Amino acid sequence: MRGKLRTLRTVLVAGLSAPALLLAAPPPGVAAESDPGGRWSEPPSYVYGGAWPTSHLQGVTVDRTRGFVYWSFTQRLVKTDLGGKVVGTVEGLTGHLGDIDVDERDGRVYGSLEYKAAASFYVAVLDGPGIDRAGMDAERDGVMTAVHLDEVAEDFTADMDGNGVFDGDTADTLDHRYGCSGIDGVSFGPAFGERGGKRTLKVAYGIYSHTGRTDNDHQVILEYDIRAWDRYARPLSQDAPHHSGPEHHDGKFFVRTGNTTFGVQNLQYDPYTRNWIMAVYKGRKEGFPNYSFFTVDGSARPVRGEISGQPSPETGELLSLREAGLRDGATGIRGWEFHGSYGFDALGDGRYYVAEGRAVERDSAVVQEGEIRLHRWTGAVPGPFAPLG
Repeated sequence: MRGKLRTLRTVLVAGLSAPALLLAAPPPGVAAESDPGGRWSEPPSYVYGGAWPTSHLQGVTVDRTRGFVYWSFTQRLVKTDLGGKVVGTVEGLTGHLGDIDVDERDGRVYGSLEYKAAASFYVAVLDGPGIDRAGMDAERDGVMTAVHLDEVAEDFTADMDGNGVFDGDTADTLDHRYGCSGIDGVSFGPAFGERGGKRTLKVAYGIYSHTGRTDNDHQVILEYDIRAWDRYARPLSQDAPHHSGPEHHDGKFFVRTGNTTFGVQNLQYDPYTRNWIMAVYKGRKEGFPNYSFFTVDGSARPVRGEISGQPSPETGELLSLREAGLRDGATGIRGWEFHGSYGFDALGDGRYYVAEGRAVERDSAVVQEGEIRLHRWTGAVPGPFAPLG
């Protein structure tokens, strides 16, 4: 799905038969700081997530209550302690596991999961405390269930050009309502415009970067109250995907950012600034600033208004970008230039883990490694964070 790394896919196949863990220690010259396997008194400034024979790092979340880090490597979930020691892995995924977030009440990890050939889109629910060894199977070992999102499937398969044919997983079409390419960013947080209260799960669309259409310049975020999701969650047979899930979402919201490439890669609620943070791959449309990082004003209530650019006039619940950061004079769009698309986690006190990922060659195989480094909020431009430690 991710265009900037497609060229590596043929090389990565050669590494898939390599041992499950190729590197579990930090690179030479980098020391991990932590109390391994336990809670922190101070968050470590650096954690290394290993190097794996899979696709690139897509999301990171830290269970601060139990002292673990979860890493989404697209076809594999990795669990480490705060020193980077591997505690367990969940493998055997054939779809695209994207952004992840932990529910610290019970340690479950929620992540976007796509099977676009089957037009099936899920929130994967992984039993964090039950992940206790390497090589656990996503289908057979009882650590993963999935909840299907009908709304996403309907928008993805929408026949927007009216020719009676759905054109499939391609950006080169006017199909896909709002340019929906699936889902990626996920995060728990309060309702938009509220400081506290019930935490709900927000799920952000992927958006095709089709520069010849005008209806794909909003980010789309669905809201779900997951308290009743046990009735929908089912083990997932990837050869025969189920469609058990809520018939309706609890909210659908739009925020105009201009063009992006595959929409919100990482979504995160930040209690410190009350921002909803959205890290994206930069867009390609002329006439837009094509920022890589946006902050939605979480203190502002959604406003009913026109969803601009649609083929037929349409209204929806509109969110507001924070009045901060860079400002494009032509469009009024606010944003930042910052990397966060590999993973991002807010600690709630003005400190944040920002992930990095890269392809490296180890033992004649190309593998993907990941790491997180501690940053602090500065609010400066062009990027609002500075590294710590």
